[in-house]
Amino acid sequence: MFIRPSFAQMATAAAITVLLYACGEKKETPKTPPAAPPTVVDIIIAKTQSITDTVEANGTVIASDYVALHPEVAGRITFLDVPEGKYITKGTVIARLNDADLEAQVAKTKVLLDIAQKTVDRYAKLIAVNGINQSDYDAAVSTVDGYKADINYTQALIEKTILKAPFSGKVGLRMVSPGAFVATTDVIASMQTDDKLKIDFTIPEQYGNLVKIGNTVTFSSDATGAAAGKANIIAVEPQIDQSTRNLKVRAILANTSLNPGSFVKVYLAESRNDHAIMVPTNAIIPEDITNQLIVVKNGKAAVVKVNTGIRLANNVEITSGIKAGDSVVVTGVLFARPKAPVKIRKVLSLDKLAQ
Repeated sequence: MFIRPSFAQMATAAAITVLLYACGEKKETPKTPPAAPPTVVDIIIAKTQSITDTVEANGTVIASDYVALHPEVAGRITFLDVPEGKYITKGTVIARLNDADLEAQVAKTKVLLDIAQKTVDRYAKLIAVNGINQSDYDAAVSTVDGYKADINYTQALIEKTILKAPFSGKVGLRMVSPGAFVATTDVIASMQTDDKLKIDFTIPEQYGNLVKIGNTVTFSSDATGAAAGKANIIAVEPQIDQSTRNLKVRAILANTSLNPGSFVKVYLAESRNDHAIMVPTNAIIPEDITNQLIVVKNGKAAVVKVNTGIRLANNVEITSGIKAGDSVVVTGVLFARPKAPVKIRKVLSLDKLAQ
């Protein structure tokens, strides 16, 4: 049975409906966020260039001939002539030690030799007439030979008290004074030649194929500011150092102002690439296995995987992943996102980036 609602009930329902509508929250349509501005970057245009893979080694300049002058025997210096920093010829007497006792020994032995020789002469006449036994004559001759040997031996000891220049060259600083007692371990002075200098340097054994007798190497000295020069390899140590696994090489140089003992850098050219693509080292994004670069394609950033080769002071060679003509991002690398728009501010060059 249908019961018609009363007017009061209808009014109440209408009021409730209006109240619920008034209390309800008005929902707004969400707005689309504004697009992010393009990332501002600087780029370089990849291009090919010639590079040389160079092996750098540490070297020391040495004299062609060098010697520390020691006395052969101990004794007191009776004569000393060390022309410091001057050139002397081979055989020049530099020092003499006291040899008075040896000279006296020679004089004494000569007297005994003279007596023994007279005995031999007398026995020679007697043996001719069978006046003495052959054994007596032989003993007398042996005595003469013994005295002669003693004189030669003592003369050799006297020679050891004289210190002479072993070769022609320049003398160093004098280390002792006249009248000083010196032992065989004491250095009187040093001596070296300066007309031909050499460089000794070491390289890892894997670069042994780069050093062959007759090859030319380049060297430079930061200490003296001397311009880079060239030296020719004259010898290679056949035995590799077992503690460092390095190979010792010797090169000869000419027309240089370097002094023996100077430290130099030696450079050996390993290979040359006329089509290398170089990028700044700080443009590389390192990964565990490969490296990445950001390039610009159609106004957007793109991540490419690359392989690297030779590393120089500020640049690195890219062996695969990009080609000549690609736009490589060099600044703003960390802010560029894949497939996001970028704005190119400047086109730079490797030379300017290295400054």
